[in-house]
Amino acid sequence: MGLASVFPVTPAEAAGPKVFSGNSLPEDARLKALKDLNGYFPFEPPADPDEWRVRSGALRHRLATVLGLWPEPEKTPMNPVIHSVRDMGDYTVANVYFESVPGFFVTGNLYRPAEIEGKVPGILCPHGHWANGRFYDNGNVAGEIAIGAERFVDGGRSPMQSRCVQLARMGCIVFHFDMIGYADSVQISEDLAHRFARQRPHLATGEEWGFFSPKAEGLYQSIMGLQTWNSVRALDFLCGMPEVDQDRLAVTGASGGGTQSFLLAALDDRIDLSFPAVMVSTAMQGGCTCENASGLRIGTGNVEIAALFAPKPQGMTAANDWTVEMETKGFPQLRKLYQMMNAGDEVMLAAFTHFGHNYNSVSRTAMYGWVNRHFHLGQETPVLEKPYRLLTRDEMTVWNEDHPAPSVRGEEFETALLRRMMRAHVRNLMNIRDRDEKEFLGVLRRGWEVVVGRSWESAGNPVWKLTHKADRGRFLEMAGTVDNTTYDESLPVVFLYPKKEWNGRTILALSDRGKAFLYDGNGELMGDAGKYLEEGYTVLGVDLLFQGEFLPDGESHDQQRKVNNPREAAAYTQGYNDALCARRIHDVMTVIKFLRTYDKGPSEVEIIAEKPVAHIAMAASALAGMDNVASLRANPGDFRFASIDSIRDPDFLPGAIRFGDIRGLRILNGLEQR
Repeated sequence: MGLASVFPVTPAEAAGPKVFSGNSLPEDARLKALKDLNGYFPFEPPADPDEWRVRSGALRHRLATVLGLWPEPEKTPMNPVIHSVRDMGDYTVANVYFESVPGFFVTGNLYRPAEIEGKVPGILCPHGHWANGRFYDNGNVAGEIAIGAERFVDGGRSPMQSRCVQLARMGCIVFHFDMIGYADSVQISEDLAHRFARQRPHLATGEEWGFFSPKAEGLYQSIMGLQTWNSVRALDFLCGMPEVDQDRLAVTGASGGGTQSFLLAALDDRIDLSFPAVMVSTAMQGGCTCENASGLRIGTGNVEIAALFAPKPQGMTAANDWTVEMETKGFPQLRKLYQMMNAGDEVMLAAFTHFGHNYNSVSRTAMYGWVNRHFHLGQETPVLEKPYRLLTRDEMTVWNEDHPAPSVRGEEFETALLRRMMRAHVRNLMNIRDRDEKEFLGVLRRGWEVVVGRSWESAGNPVWKLTHKADRGRFLEMAGTVDNTTYDESLPVVFLYPKKEWNGRTILALSDRGKAFLYDGNGELMGDAGKYLEEGYTVLGVDLLFQGEFLPDGESHDQQRKVNNPREAAAYTQGYNDALCARRIHDVMTVIKFLRTYDKGPSEVEIIAEKPVAHIAMAASALAGMDNVASLRANPGDFRFASIDSIRDPDFLPGAIRFGDIRGLRILNGLEQR
């Protein structure tokens, strides 16, 4: 390997030059408190449409990737079943189920106008986190009517049925479908999908893994991703109906259904109108496990995600909840973006902040007006609901004697589903490789750029600051920082420069001990460092995040930091912050970028990495590319991201398994051929 130490040296024992005096730490933004779902997520639109085109394209790609929807999964046969059609006078209601992936059923009700002429709009209605979901029945209707939130009893008992009925009466075909674990969606429990709290060690890795486990996170398998795929397939179901107008497709939901609404609108170009209620805001981003996925909101938030729908018509509501400040924080910026795109009238906020979290009659009326206007339905305004007969749970359920509910559910179903999804993804990658090797390499690279959170182009602007210089006889010793001014990061480094003629090449030496790796306890060079200096190389050592001078004397750091959330789902931390492993890869990329752009930099950069950090070196080298890294000596041994059994492991890296694990990095580094 080279530069290997025979005797381990701890940070406390290691000698060599220090960049900072005492226990001072680098001025690095990553040492501040982590961001969580209750942070502040402002959106500032870019200066011009071209800048937004680049930003929105990159963000849309990242969202699809971390949700496990890129490369797009195969759209397998849905085998839809429509049964128990009920004639309600001016509309009908049917019970529906179909398979979004083989063996996993999406369930719901289909509302249709009684008479249809020509093509009519199709509207999806995801329901959100109301008790029993699609079967919700409000017991406090009198109170809602008293405060003006609802108009009549049956309408107030089920705001969900109410909006589907009214939209059908307006001439739309509406599919109201279950979120995972609610109502008829029984194969994965509500407790698992929406209340997950504790890791399950027996489902962490290996051949039997579950949602929220290290392996599922490594594959970008999440409840949020599966739920979003259900929405995509629900749209496929609507589009498969000959009466549905493919140019008038909409989605509307509130709370968790609002999250699904703006996500689907951002990711699926077929949606023509979006109306997410009480969810788009610069404040709380979604508290449920089904609304969080690792990588989803790093450097972004719900307002910007909703902005991806511009310039198409988008309405939304605010209430006396986390959306209460949308009129002054979030919506003005959204409107500014729409105005920049010459579509200022195509975005609307109905702020009913005297009501609590809701999709009540007042909010629904605002939505009806938005749909009526943009889909040219010709309804008299304002569009007001009128009484209808509330359907019972027994009438709405899709499962009965003729259509029995799936018998396999729980952990047995969950683990089998995740295995099938992984195998389908691998087949997809292999099909791409068989079709076009260059395309396959591009998929791996784009995937790893999302996993790491940076590309070579976005690696940042590094600046060298010298703090220490000494003549050590055979070589010059220079210590200082490489500051990444783009991201407010600062890395302590030591640079060894040969007294004899420099050969124009630099060795970047990486270790789990940071730059102390180059020295013994007495400050003398260790291992092969002296040999490389004699051969004319410069040698650079660096403290990656939470190595060396990132830690007060005597401390160690062997765990991921986490936000203050009692639920053991990685997405509550890694959904808003890069994982420690990713941040260390950033550090190596920063140093490589410095060496390749510094006006006195080397003609070639060679990387030598000890086994504990070999995977970090491999990832950084893969993204920097062979034009910037002349050679890589890094042997990870038997390390695999798929073997990590804890989300607290410092090497835990969401998405890494999905794009080939160590083998994927070997391929990108040119170390493995077909």
